[in-house]
Amino acid sequence: MPVCPLPVCPLPVCPLPVCPFPLRWFPVRPFHPQIAATHAGGYLFRPSPARAMSSPAPIETVPPATSETEEPASPDGWRGSPAARLAALRGELDSIDDAIHDLLMRRAGVIEAVARSGKRSALRPGREASIIRRLLARHHGTLPPQALYRMWRELLAATTSMQGGFTLAVCDPDPGAAYTQLAREQYGALTPLRAHHSGSQAIADLAGGTASIAILPLPSETEGWWTTLLYPDIHVVARLPFWSVRPEGSPSVQALVVAPFPPDPSEQDRSLLGLELDEDMSRARLTGAITAAGFAPGMVLLRRDPGARAAHALVEVIGHVGADDPRLDAVAAMRRPLVLGGYAVPIGGAA
Repeated sequence: MPVCPLPVCPLPVCPLPVCPFPLRWFPVRPFHPQIAATHAGGYLFRPSPARAMSSPAPIETVPPATSETEEPASPDGWRGSPAARLAALRGELDSIDDAIHDLLMRRAGVIEAVARSGKRSALRPGREASIIRRLLARHHGTLPPQALYRMWRELLAATTSMQGGFTLAVCDPDPGAAYTQLAREQYGALTPLRAHHSGSQAIADLAGGTASIAILPLPSETEGWWTTLLYPDIHVVARLPFWSVRPEGSPSVQALVVAPFPPDPSEQDRSLLGLELDEDMSRARLTGAITAAGFAPGMVLLRRDPGARAAHALVEVIGHVGADDPRLDAVAAMRRPLVLGGYAVPIGGAA
């Protein structure tokens, strides 16, 4: 039996509620004869089963020794070989892909319900612009914003096609097919497309019902396709590219999208007004008349065809303008201006 480590016992009876030496019950020492005489067997306490030591001092836990064959944890907290870690990460990506796919199928079901609601058109450029702006505003992390934009453009093009036949007519005079590339960027890589060399051909497809929309080069004073819009039932609904920051290798051309329905508004819009003017109307006078009516004009195009008794103008103004806007009556022109349509301001601003 081991001996108590205390050299001298200070008390006749040990006051400790729990013995600090489990199963090591100390004998009465020879220099304590009175205590020894009153306890048979020479022990202050009878041996009892070991109990846990109660002490305010912290107990340091020694970690178990690592096996020589066990691989230590990596700096990122993973255990196991690099191949095992890679397999686990790929499994996590597969689970995320499955969750994304489930949501896409759910979204398609909602689109089908929208199509059955009787709305006027599958394509709503203003609504699409609002969706993309909202997603970009909440986006964070290392995924590039332009990648998010590309994914949603393909998604929106696919769900538009789900709601009925969707075909593009493109006026593409560019030898490198830049306008066709621009149309694909906005309306999907696999959407049916008919390319033409002139704007009149693309508009004829639209008027004849063989195309859902037409993509035409941005108007100029020398390119007069836009005068067709002075007649009803054809409207500007979008401007391309919507992602105006152009990466290297992307088409640098600009275009307007026309459709057989008026545009729907987004939070940031521009509208296009068509006017028939006296032949001697100057650009400065026209700009002044537009401003005096309460509009904020931007681009102003004037076209004078030889032998014509009137000039035509295309004026861009800030905001979404409806056909019943009272400011139109205040514009001094030969006849009341027509609202030719409008578009959501591209991401990064219109060039």
